[in-house]
Order: sequence, then C-alpha cells, then structure tokens
Amino acid sequence: MLFWRRFGLGVVVILVCVAFALKALLLVDVTSLWSDELYSVGKSFQPSFRDLLAMLRNDTHPPVYYSLLWFWGQSVGQNAVTLRLLSWLAYGLGGIVMVFQAGALAQARGVSRGRSLCLAALLAFCSPYPVRFAIEGKSYALLVLFVGLAWWWRRRLLQSVESSTVFARDLLLYGITVCLAALTHFYGLFLFAVAAAWDLWQQRWRLGGIATLALLPALVWIAYAAAYLFRDSTGGWLAQPGFALLEETLARALGPWPFPKIGLFVLLMLALRRWGRLSAGHDDDEGHRRDLQPAVVAGSLVDQSGLIPSALMLLAVVAVSFVKPLAFSRYFVVLVPAALPLIAVKLGGLRLNLRGSALALVALTALTVLWWQQSYIGLHPGLGSAGGREQDNFRAISQSLAGQVERYGRRSRLLNLSDHMEVAAGRMLSNSMPWGDGAALQKRLDQPPLPSVIWLASSGPDQSMRRRLKPLIKRAEQGGYTCREDGPQIEYTRVLRCTLMTSSVGDSQ
Repeated sequence: MLFWRRFGLGVVVILVCVAFALKALLLVDVTSLWSDELYSVGKSFQPSFRDLLAMLRNDTHPPVYYSLLWFWGQSVGQNAVTLRLLSWLAYGLGGIVMVFQAGALAQARGVSRGRSLCLAALLAFCSPYPVRFAIEGKSYALLVLFVGLAWWWRRRLLQSVESSTVFARDLLLYGITVCLAALTHFYGLFLFAVAAAWDLWQQRWRLGGIATLALLPALVWIAYAAAYLFRDSTGGWLAQPGFALLEETLARALGPWPFPKIGLFVLLMLALRRWGRLSAGHDDDEGHRRDLQPAVVAGSLVDQSGLIPSALMLLAVVAVSFVKPLAFSRYFVVLVPAALPLIAVKLGGLRLNLRGSALALVALTALTVLWWQQSYIGLHPGLGSAGGREQDNFRAISQSLAGQVERYGRRSRLLNLSDHMEVAAGRMLSNSMPWGDGAALQKRLDQPPLPSVIWLASSGPDQSMRRRLKPLIKRAEQGGYTCREDGPQIEYTRVLRCTLMTSSVGDSQ
C-alpha cells in the first residue's frame, strides 16, 4: 500500500509511455516510405562510405545522420524497417534524456521532482511532436537526442560545483554533442551558434568558447557543399513566415485544433489559480518539502533549460525568413529539448490542493487519451489510403505494377528506390526493367517496335500528380497510345495504362 502511495503514479506513467512507444514500433512498417524517406534511402544505402560522402556534397543536409544510417544499414540490413527503427531508438533515448533533464532542473530549483518527471515523460513519449518523428526515416529524432544531450551537459556546467576534472569532462562532452547536433541538421548549427553567442554575452567564456569551436566542423562541411547549398534554387520550396506556419507548428506540437487546446489550457490554469492552489504557508506534501533543497545554480531556469538560446534562434530564423525563407514547422522540433523539461518543471511546481489535484489529473488523463489517437495521425493508414504517408504512397504503386516492364514516371528515382525497398522486404520480386523518366519514355517511343502497353504512374497530392503526368501522357498520345486509369483508386496514387492503338501498331513495324 505504501509502495503504491509513493510510486503508483510513476508506475502508471511508465506503463502509458511504454504503450505509446510500442504502438509507434508496431506501426513502423504499415505505411509507405514517403518521398523524403526515399531520399534518405537513396543517400544512405550506398555501396560504400565514399559514395555516400560524394552524394551528400549535392544535398542540403550535413552528414552525421546519413553516415550513422549507412553504418546502421551495413550492420542490420538496408530496408524500410531498419530505416525507421533507427529513428525509434533515437526517440526513446531522446525522451529519456529530456525526462532526466526535467528531474535535474526540478531538483535544482526546489520543485517536486516526482511530478516533474511524470509530466516530462508524458510529454516526451506521448505528445505529437516526438511521436510524429519516432518512426520517420529522417534526422529529426536524432537531432532531438543530440540537442537534449547538449542541454544536459550545458546545465551541468552552469550548476557545476564539482572538481575541475569533472568540469573539464562535462565541457568536452558538451562540445562533442554540440558538434554532433550541428552536423545532424543545420538548425542544430543555428541553435548552438546562438547559444554560444548568448553565453559569451553572459561572460561564460569557456562555455561559449567550446560551443564556438564545436561548430567549426559544420562550417567546414558548408564550405565542402557550398556549390550546392548556395544555389538560388536550394530551399526554394520554403515560403515566407505567416499565420499558417504558426498554426502548423502548434498543430505538430499539440495535435489538431491547437488554438482551442491552448484556450482550454488557459481556462484550466485560471481555474487552478482560483480554486485549486494551496494557500500561502500551507504545505501538506512531505515529498514537496523534501524536494525544497535547491542546488547551487547559475542563471535562471529558462537559461539552464536552453530556452533562452532556443527562443532567440527562433526569432532570428523567422526574421531572416522574410528575406531568405528558412522557417519550416518540421525544423522547429529542435526547440522541444529545451521547452519540454521547462514546461514539466513549471507545471510540476504547482502546489495544488485536493480539488486542484483532481482537476489537473482529469485534464491530463483526457489529454493523454486524446493523444493516443492524435499523436499517430499520419503514422497509421487512414481509411482508403492503403498505407499512404505525407500524401505519398509509392509502395502501392510498386506493388500494383510489380512484374510490369514498360513503367515511367517523372520521379523515376523514387519509384525505383520504392521497388528496392519492397524487394528487400520480400513483398515483391526484383524487376529486371527499372522505372524510366520522361526522357526515357521519349527514347523508347523513338525505337520501334513499340510495346503494346506502357504504364505511367505518380504519387502525391492530386494536383501534383496531374501536373507530373501531363507531359508523359502527351508524349504517349503523340506516340499513338490511349491512356486510361487502371486498377483500384488508391489515395495519393495514379496509375495509367496506355494502350497502343491498332493503326499505330502497323506504323511501328
């Protein structure tokens, strides 16, 4: 009985977090790899590491994630499951780091450590932002892990009252994790460039100096890939900041309908302040009294958590994006390792009476139940999508045209990579004839005898599919073919069967 009174809430939270993580793991291969994940396959699943580095020279991303993915693939196999499994492992480790960071911050600030740990665990393992990237073959989960580790070591350095040897070790580890974050995603570089400047402004010379040195490898990589990175077309798909960017970022963090949720949270806090707070001088929580022993610290809570550099980086990126667009809602996941522990500590520090505790528990339970569905939007195949993801479904096209010979699409490289992943998964046999693009189609049409049937396919939003298929259809029709939709209508896919007209058969012979 005493055990459940002291640890019951923690046990329940652990079980809930494990359930969320296992649900993500079970969904690791139920959806198609989307275009960005297929690009990860094309970049990382190279025959040699030298080929990988050559490929990344013409890419917008630094090398750590793709290098790690290459070594991972060489060790456990190169397929869709292992691609996403690496992100799932990073999601788990990153979540643990953020939970322990919240506990350390709570203890240092004299706040209930147990409540802060529980809240941080629910936010780290159950909220939409971390879960969304938990099984995506991209660098975001790994970026969260490295940024979280960097903030962990930076907090230790700010709180350090230990020996010079321990300080030197922590300083070195801070530099290493900053370097890894900057070489995983350029938002990591932006973030810790601001952190270094902030610490130097605060006259923390060793802290700012080591971060500055740690960013040099990322700057060297930028010089290595400068010819591609500084082309006018690079990042041209990004738009200037607007209300849509804010709404999409909040939706990624909180789930659908973020503004009503924020409104309900404000009402909850007002209700707790009015009816749920303990009166001044009243404390019936022995555990709370035990935790009220703050450590020697330097800087405020928002500084120790890393939120000040994170907020300054956010403002700088948004400001620059009005001139050269850089802001994208996915990239703002880099803010999670600083914001999440801080939120957990702030909420965990609320001193609630029995009525307030009951109200907070009901609200937290309702939010967790809601997240059980909303955190997995996009990870779980919806009705009629047949496994689509991020408005792509290359898997469905690969499977529907497995064994066909004359196959063409504007994004032929992605279609070939999708075929390769389906063969690796054992869901289809290898095809001797790869997908061709528009140029390959024209070349084939210029070489009689013409095939009786050719296949055209595309994946994506309907308008994009029509735009990509239009020039292919035009070439096929000019070559004497009639093209019609073929097979079942699957969301985010369009497959056309183009049949050679009888009169054209004689002309081609």
